[in-house]
Amino acid sequence: MTAPDLLPDARPVSRSYDAVVVGGGHNGLVAAAYLARAGCSVLVLERLGSTGGAAVSTRPFAGVDARLSRYSYLVSLLPEKIVRDLGLRFAVRKRSISSYTPKGDGGLLVGGGTDRTRASFAELTGSDREHEAWQAFYERTARAARRIFPTLTEPLPTRAALRARVDDADTWRMLFEEPLGVTVEREFADDLVRGVVLTDALIGTFADAHDPTLLQNRCFLYHVIGGGTGDWDVPVGGMGALTDALADAARAAGADIRTGHEATRIETDGQRAAITFRTADGEGTVEADRVLVNASPRDLAALLGDTPPPAPEGAQLKVNMLLTRLPKLRDRSVDPHEAFAGTFHIAEGYGQLATAHAEAAAGRLPSAPPSEIYCHSLTDPTILGPELAATGHHTLTLFGLHTPARLFAADNEGTRAALLAATLEQLDAHLDEPIADCLALDADGRPCIEAKTPLDLERELRLPGGHIFHRDLSFPYAAEDASAGADAGESAGRWGVGTRHANVLLCGAGAIRGGGVSGVPGHNAAMAALGR
Repeated sequence: MTAPDLLPDARPVSRSYDAVVVGGGHNGLVAAAYLARAGCSVLVLERLGSTGGAAVSTRPFAGVDARLSRYSYLVSLLPEKIVRDLGLRFAVRKRSISSYTPKGDGGLLVGGGTDRTRASFAELTGSDREHEAWQAFYERTARAARRIFPTLTEPLPTRAALRARVDDADTWRMLFEEPLGVTVEREFADDLVRGVVLTDALIGTFADAHDPTLLQNRCFLYHVIGGGTGDWDVPVGGMGALTDALADAARAAGADIRTGHEATRIETDGQRAAITFRTADGEGTVEADRVLVNASPRDLAALLGDTPPPAPEGAQLKVNMLLTRLPKLRDRSVDPHEAFAGTFHIAEGYGQLATAHAEAAAGRLPSAPPSEIYCHSLTDPTILGPELAATGHHTLTLFGLHTPARLFAADNEGTRAALLAATLEQLDAHLDEPIADCLALDADGRPCIEAKTPLDLERELRLPGGHIFHRDLSFPYAAEDASAGADAGESAGRWGVGTRHANVLLCGAGAIRGGGVSGVPGHNAAMAALGR
């Protein structure tokens, strides 16, 4: 975090601004930077003592010089347009391996060159058929990505306009009309390959492959269109490097960013708004022509005194680890430095994912919790202090699936511990040594591992129900009545960020075309506020 964010800002706040941004997460900072660069007076009110929200880097282990991307950790959906427009000093690096999925004493490696990937498919399945199907499938999604991704920072298209832009009836049906499970089962025969494809439809989303609401399709779409390629890249310096760069850009343009300032109420007549906030020293009020809210739709309703929309539910376990060394694998054909460089899939066969979903839907922790891991420090060692890097330490980030918030309601701590143990047991099944033997110790002699449930994320970040997208994702288009994906009484408007109040805009992940670390809702809310 940048130095000005270490303590709440105690300077007096001006009485009036052109725009007030509620919430200093990455989307709020994007909006503030665009507005300030356009000549607007801008105030950012951030509840916490630092900016960044879920896109931060911290040193979570006492006395250990490892700066981890604690909550969100990879970048795909951030348009280069935003980086360029705002002059951000921020970079990403490509991962050398896309994914590795162990199976028994072998596994499936995707990456390291086409020939190597083809050979891995053939060894797993006994022929080239699955690899050919894989290539054909992702050529279709890549073509769609190149056509859909640029629309995210354009005025919200109608469904018909986006369909015309995709210009491929089969691909449109696959992505937007039939449950993804239908396509996966039609195109692929191998259970493990099917599971690897399906995982992109489940990250942060509690759904079955055949969910008729197509929630899984919406999640899958956002995972394969990023950057027009679908690549998920490593932020150099950690996710906090992005939000630090955004905060610097906003400040440089003249935005007034106040940490330790929690917005508590918004009153508006549609033309002028009054925003009440509190600090450690008391309450204050500012006025603004426009308010951009980088918070969930439920939090927005609370600020306005409206009836809140239905509560969403997150369904993930997040685990951060620091290791003294990467563990050895049972699969001796793959170097751990390759296997963990990409996405390491655990218990994510197609059948395993279906079973885990059914168990969780029935109110039980999955017997074989599915998850995936990657090692940031293999691609970007700058997040480690020099001594840690020199002695072979590495970070691991694990994202567990199909663990809805309801499972933790009765006993969050006890259920967290049980789920973490079961998840690590699934990982250990593919290792030649227990992961516990590789964990570093902090300054107090405790293993360097932390786990976050949906309830933890709700408590720490105010993610409603621990939902990392603030609410279920919507398709990136408007219905013909221009209100698709919006709550009752809410008009998405030209940019997909509108509310029932003309001068209050939603610039967080809950906007249409929100979700993920993208900056897209922040950009679009700024464009709407500027009348562009």
